[in-house]
Amino acid sequence: MFKEKIRAWYKRNQPAIKETVDTVVFVVVMVIIIRFFIGEIRWIPSGSMKPTLVEGDRIFVERFSRFYKTPERGDIMVFYPPFTELKNTPWKLFSRLTGFFCKDIAYIKRVIGMPGDKFELKQDKEGRSLVYINDKPLEEPYVKSVYDYTPCTEAMYCGPFIIPEDEYFMMGDNRGNSQDSRYWGTLPEDRFVGKAVFLFWPFTRVKTLH
Repeated sequence: MFKEKIRAWYKRNQPAIKETVDTVVFVVVMVIIIRFFIGEIRWIPSGSMKPTLVEGDRIFVERFSRFYKTPERGDIMVFYPPFTELKNTPWKLFSRLTGFFCKDIAYIKRVIGMPGDKFELKQDKEGRSLVYINDKPLEEPYVKSVYDYTPCTEAMYCGPFIIPEDEYFMMGDNRGNSQDSRYWGTLPEDRFVGKAVFLFWPFTRVKTLH
């Protein structure tokens, strides 16, 4: 009796059910296409990129440029750090492509060192901590403070060393409060998600990100 009622209900509502399923499938496919080929929206959870980005900022991360160019020095990039294990099961791939129930930890930092660069972090007589690329100080107007740096230790990656091919040195603009390449080393290129290009929320902070 119960099964017959279910069959009768399904028969009456079959067109509506089919339309709903088709709509859901279409939306999921479009989300995957947009996130994989165009871009996605992210929010900033920490203060590691102050003053450029602060907690609660909403940004647009474009992904299409990765098909024809590699990141450049100064780009603000979203990426999966080396210590984040990325499983490629069907469900994990689906969650990363759609953003639904995705628990993989992503970071946002700035590209400081490029493949083949000689990287070194030095402190001068005035107490300023400066990044040296190929033995020349890097001009960094975006840094919160050259005096507010976490002191280098033997366990940190402060150089001097040559950045390997297809790897990058990533740092936050808030050098005194950023878990970046100084702690976990260089980042393989295949870990990049996309480039942050636009801050759209809150309205009082709307700007492009260079």
